[in-house]
Amino acid sequence: MKLKICGMKYPDNILEVGALLPDYMGFIFWEKSARYFNGEIPELIETIKKVGVFVNQSQEEILEKITKYNLQAVQLHGNETVEFCSELKSKLSKKIEIIKAFSADENFDFEVIKPFESICDYFLFDTKGKLPGGNGTTFDWTILKKYNSDKPFFLSGGIGINELKAIEEISKSNLPIYAIDVNSKFEIEPGLKNRNLFSNFKRKFDVANF
Repeated sequence: MKLKICGMKYPDNILEVGALLPDYMGFIFWEKSARYFNGEIPELIETIKKVGVFVNQSQEEILEKITKYNLQAVQLHGNETVEFCSELKSKLSKKIEIIKAFSADENFDFEVIKPFESICDYFLFDTKGKLPGGNGTTFDWTILKKYNSDKPFFLSGGIGINELKAIEEISKSNLPIYAIDVNSKFEIEPGLKNRNLFSNFKRKFDVANF
């Protein structure tokens, strides 16, 4: 199981968290976010995939950010349509992953993901809340029993050290969980991560070998 840390903002903090070798590091390019990124990404170890997070933004803007920041993945965290994702995919290098995010609660209908299966590389399930992401709360993971796809997905939403036991339990299922996505539970302030807290989490995450 892979590990993604999202909402990075400050160069020095990016480097110190990057030294812990997460598999993915996310940068939010949605201007309304408190974690909006508009700086320079320092050079990271090449095994870390840089993810650009976008919310209902134009294909032109997404492509511009991919080029500017040498992104390896894009996370579409808004109401992007199947047609939008398909058109974007046709303009991307095959090396660039598309992650389509969905806001989940107890009423989520997993049928809505079906049309995206042939287009996106991964899905991401986050907690439905006031914001597109970063709400700091988990959703009821038991709804994932209704997941009816073979597409691997990222599990997101308020995940911290206290959720490690639950991750261990859900990892025993047959669900194709590809990665865990963390953010707000490791913050000193929006965009600034507590390196020691994340280090502790990652150490236990790695030992668990989900």
